[in-house]
Amino acid sequence: MEDDKLSLHIPTPRARPGDPVTFDHISIPAAGLVRRPEISASEEQLRDLPYDLIRVLDPDGKAVGPWNPQLSADHLRRGLRAMLLTRIFDDQLFRAHRQGKTTFFMKSAGEEAIGASQSLALRASDMCFPTYRVVSWLMARDYPVVDLVNQIYSNANDPLKGRQLPILYSARDYGFYSLSGNVGTRIGHAVGWAMASAYKRDTRIAIGYIGEGSTAEGDFHEALTFASVYRAPVILCVTNNQWAISSFQGIAGGEATTFAAKAIAYGLPGLRVDGNDFLAVHAATEWAAQRARANHGATLIELFTYRAAGHSTSDDPTKYRPTNEEQAWPLGDPIERLKQHLLGIGEWSELRHTELIAELTEHVRGACKEADAVGTFGKSKPSAREMFEDVYKEPDWRLIEQRRELGV
Repeated sequence: MEDDKLSLHIPTPRARPGDPVTFDHISIPAAGLVRRPEISASEEQLRDLPYDLIRVLDPDGKAVGPWNPQLSADHLRRGLRAMLLTRIFDDQLFRAHRQGKTTFFMKSAGEEAIGASQSLALRASDMCFPTYRVVSWLMARDYPVVDLVNQIYSNANDPLKGRQLPILYSARDYGFYSLSGNVGTRIGHAVGWAMASAYKRDTRIAIGYIGEGSTAEGDFHEALTFASVYRAPVILCVTNNQWAISSFQGIAGGEATTFAAKAIAYGLPGLRVDGNDFLAVHAATEWAAQRARANHGATLIELFTYRAAGHSTSDDPTKYRPTNEEQAWPLGDPIERLKQHLLGIGEWSELRHTELIAELTEHVRGACKEADAVGTFGKSKPSAREMFEDVYKEPDWRLIEQRRELGV
């Protein structure tokens, strides 16, 4: 019969280019309302949390509620510095790309609070398995900016010796595992690393990231299965920034439920956190870390945020979303929110903020100038002999012959 015909649901975003911008469909609860359970609570006792939104900073910049991490002013200023440095670095290197100094770049705009707060919340010995927009993790740990620029340029001083694409950083000594263009792969690596740490009776835990779009891939579900079964000491983060390149979060199931709620099917606790709230992200990360270190297993955290810039320099977001949509995002700018909190508690000033911006701008310019002197992309490159190093413990005879023929 005619009424029996089936129809296929195709998720579509609420607004496209030319449409008015609105986020009225998103429910944003007031800060400070979500309960903070004990880290020893069973997963059954936590099933309401994936549907809520942990927030600490209220509209006036005050820290409220049980999730307030009670951080020192120095700690907060370190976070603000890392976030500002990330944004200034991104702007400078974006311009470098436009000047032809590199082939590719990706900004973290709008997501700076995530990497910075989690980097400061975890120990130096813990390991981060990142996605593209977590460079603020390195900024918070004072990784040399010039090394980042050299890696982007793939020049003779590239710390990765030309073996990675631009912005696919790797810094083991800073707890930063190698980035991959295949974003979803790293979350499984994080679980495996954490399992190995537990197997060896070590003290280190891991944190892994995946974009909300990549949760539709098998890597995500395999990682959650292993994390649950073996109670891996790992924090699994879904960065829900609303867009996976040009596909909105509904394509990955965001219309049906929250991404944090996906934890329930695996017997894991899930937290949904305001990703633009430095204090909320810090607090949720501390809670999950304490739980992991106490052998209570993994936690899935959905970091609810918005990608303010394009996916990359190869992307034009005006082709698929309304112009200036990022300005209407109801959770605001993470840097401005932390700044307002520091101002409110009397631990910051507009003058100090202006001076810090000037200082960091000069710092980034100096790093770029130093890297420019070594050579931008195509003007300088690592020695060809690097192709033959660190491949095999004992070089194959063919590699030895090829290296001899090349004269390196």
